Amino acid sequence: MQLEPYLFFHGTCEEALNFYAKCLNGEIVHLSRVEGSPIEGHVPEDQRKGVMHATFVAGDVKFMASDGRPGPAPDGEDDIALSLATSDAAEGERVFAAFSDGGRVTQPLEEAFWGGRFGMVTDRFGVQWMVSIHS
Repeated sequence: MQLEPYLFFHGTCEEALNFYAKCLNGEIVHLSRVEGSPIEGHVPEDQRKGVMHATFVAGDVKFMASDGRPGPAPDGEDDIALSLATSDAAEGERVFAAFSDGGRVTQPLEEAFWGGRFGMVTDRFGVQWMVSIHS
């Protein structure tokens, strides 16, 4: 399994990534927008140019980011999640179920339009986990 931080910027993702690129001599190696994606129709028009997903790299530093879910920023909550990726479906399902015990599933583990399976859960300690099972 691989663990990476996932940061949510609530409308300032691209600006933040450019700032970090300058500060850390890094680069945005992937950036996709809501516009043109399968979720475009579910997002208010004024947020469609927002970042749906991005990957940032600076040497050994790597993290993923987005503008997050539509709506106002929840005052410090929902700013970071831990993204756990695996190609072992049984292990991914086991981990997701374990995090769910006493926690709250915010998106069930299901087929994702980008391939594989994906789900989100907040564990009993308030930590947000994003679980990706790659085929």
